[in-house]
Amino acid sequence: MPENAKLQTPISKLLIANRGEIALRIMRSAKEMGIKTVAVFSEADRNALHVRYADEAICIGPPPSSESYLRGEKIIDACKQTGAQAIHPGYGFLSENAGFAKMVADAGLILIGPSPEAMETMGNKLSAKAAALKYNIPMVPGTDEAIDDVAAAKQRAVEVGFPILIKAAAGGGGKGMRIVEKADDFEEQMQLAVSEATSAFGDGAVFIERYVSSPRHIEIQVLGDTHGHIVHLFERECSVQRRHQKVVEEAPSAVLTEEIRQKMGKCAVDVARSVNYTGAGTVEFILDENLDFFFLEMNTRLQVEHPVTELITGIDLVKEQIKIASGEKLSFSQEDLKISGHAIELRVYAEDPANSFLPDIGTLQTYKTPKGNGVRVDDGFEQGMEIPIYYDPMIAKLVTYGKDRGEAIERMIRAIEEYEITGIETTLGFGKFVMQHEAFRTGKFDTHFVGKYFNSESLKAENEDEALIAAIIATRIFQQQKQFAVGSTTSKSSSDWRKNRLRH
Repeated sequence: MPENAKLQTPISKLLIANRGEIALRIMRSAKEMGIKTVAVFSEADRNALHVRYADEAICIGPPPSSESYLRGEKIIDACKQTGAQAIHPGYGFLSENAGFAKMVADAGLILIGPSPEAMETMGNKLSAKAAALKYNIPMVPGTDEAIDDVAAAKQRAVEVGFPILIKAAAGGGGKGMRIVEKADDFEEQMQLAVSEATSAFGDGAVFIERYVSSPRHIEIQVLGDTHGHIVHLFERECSVQRRHQKVVEEAPSAVLTEEIRQKMGKCAVDVARSVNYTGAGTVEFILDENLDFFFLEMNTRLQVEHPVTELITGIDLVKEQIKIASGEKLSFSQEDLKISGHAIELRVYAEDPANSFLPDIGTLQTYKTPKGNGVRVDDGFEQGMEIPIYYDPMIAKLVTYGKDRGEAIERMIRAIEEYEITGIETTLGFGKFVMQHEAFRTGKFDTHFVGKYFNSESLKAENEDEALIAAIIATRIFQQQKQFAVGSTTSKSSSDWRKNRLRH
């Protein structure tokens, strides 16, 4: 039996250490499993939907996440108060915090996630690469270790060939990252990267790798149980991004061949195996213009975009996480898993795409979600609620499913048009722009989609077209009403003519 194997421990009460749509999404699966749920909330979320939905709710502090959702000791104390045996961290906040994972274990509680050791290894890009190299996973040419000697780093950059990428070892979200086009700029850019990494993560370690000029972001969903079984649930394409963060995701990718899919899947399973991974995780790869792929990193948690995988596989990933944490074996093998149809997700953010995607806050004066076949909305808001300034500005995940990619795209356009939100700016208009763009529809796009094709004028033209159509419709309605009014006041002879005509 594997060293991480555990006896089955049924979970009867689960605390969700998160908020908003992901907290609700987890609670719904738990409810279907007959598991009681506990919500934690900050003072800003006192009236949030996840608080109302849970069986119990505990306030854990003031609005700032540093005083509430990031306070591990308060979350563990809430477990003790309510008798919750397990904690699901969702994503963000403490979901990839190895220190918190150890606190949970030390408190005799179950974390719905991997071991602290796996989190720690995969939480640092350099140690993650070292683990993956045990299985000869393809890597982008560069340095395998942190480097702080500017002269030595510059020499290695010359050997790799420009342009190169300087990246923070502990980084994410584009922080501590610099693209260097030529050797003359290297020293300045490396110093800036080290400074930014130190400021953002408290760790100035950086490494360098060849810059892939037209990259696609492809990730593989994995599941591992405590009995040594690990499977992958195919890929997600996450290349439409702004500020190095995803906005549109889909499954499967429009460009992977079955041969590449199998190779990437095997590599993802091997990466997970390198740290005895348990639970749900995602192995991320860069795919270049030649369809060669390279390991990027591993996210040791449930991903925002997990619904697209659920739709094409029929697997509830949250339920599987809970079963694995309870010590159950996976009930299916790799051979049992098949791709069925196509799914697309749009992250509906409270952001203004016409103003560099800057966050927008305010009240949801109108909030009506789309309905119908093949449409899924994971959200945590309702009409009249305010978007808090303290947290991530995502309002909802709009997901559509179709028998093929074309149907999923057209269904997404329909769903976007039905989604009514007023009071704040959102990414709905941007999502429609993406769905209608030739590069996206043909699958010929990369992570530079926004920079290449989108600007504020794109939405302005769309809005002007819609305004023109609305004006034309309004004019026609006005003319019809005017004609009706004139018809109703015509002479009696005209009216008699109609009656006579009907008699005959």
